Amino acid sequence: MSSNRPFARSLIKIAVRLALGGSRAHAQDWFPGLKLNLATETQDGAIWYRGRHVGTLLSASHSLPSRPSKLMIVGSGPSIEQNDLTRVDGSSCILLNGALSLVPDVIEEPLAIAIEDERFIWRHFELVQKIPGQSLCLFSVSVIRAICELDTSWLKGRRIALIDNVRKPYRIGRRATAELRGLPYTRLTDDGAAGFSESPFTAVFQAGSVAVSAMQFAVGWKPREIGLLGIDIGNADQARFYETTDKAYSGIRRAQVRIIDHLVLAKNVAAESGIEIFNHSSISALKDFGFGFSDKITKPD
Repeated sequence: MSSNRPFARSLIKIAVRLALGGSRAHAQDWFPGLKLNLATETQDGAIWYRGRHVGTLLSASHSLPSRPSKLMIVGSGPSIEQNDLTRVDGSSCILLNGALSLVPDVIEEPLAIAIEDERFIWRHFELVQKIPGQSLCLFSVSVIRAICELDTSWLKGRRIALIDNVRKPYRIGRRATAELRGLPYTRLTDDGAAGFSESPFTAVFQAGSVAVSAMQFAVGWKPREIGLLGIDIGNADQARFYETTDKAYSGIRRAQVRIIDHLVLAKNVAAESGIEIFNHSSISALKDFGFGFSDKITKPD
């Protein structure tokens, strides 16, 4: 089981923590070389790497030309093999990580791609290179920096929006729970363990799975319904549907409770706006937490 993170990156991670302390250890996400001019609600931002302008960060108002009434968040859990993807509208899909392997044979042009773990970039950059030019790329700080290390030219002309971490934001120290409660766009559970951002283009709550971040963007776009496909969670020790050899490390099993708590909160927030959530994984751990199961796209026996 391998992460494919370069050894030098592991050394940088350790060095930054020792130099800056735990509250600013996430500076390793952009160090060295990455500088971001953050987008606002209406104004695009910019990506700079080693002093060169290499890309644009889209504002919320420029992110999507139109907002679809239905969205499908597609993960890479083994259950995806149980579904008939020809019955899914690819242009409404947010593909997570390895679900990129569905492009272009199954899904020609997805609505968006969401990646927040840089290890996926180091391990599967050939999949990243398959992203269609018009698809919205939801990328974390560390993912953008990893892409810059591999090929800065790839970012030019791409439609990129930042997945910033509200607990550990770009260029700001780690926020305490009390500070998070004071932000105008955050919702937290009573114990502060789980959160939801009503302004995902500002920042989102991350929880060990990019599905949590994607859900906050999806709810923020206010569709009528959101489908969850290949979001299994409980079987993260198994190979993803696209893995045929060495299985990549996944922290989902360890973070399972945290992931589910965040998704449950997101489901409750979505319900306030009349958004229906459909789980299309018959083996998802979410079935035990009010998500149920929809067989609308299940393959016939």
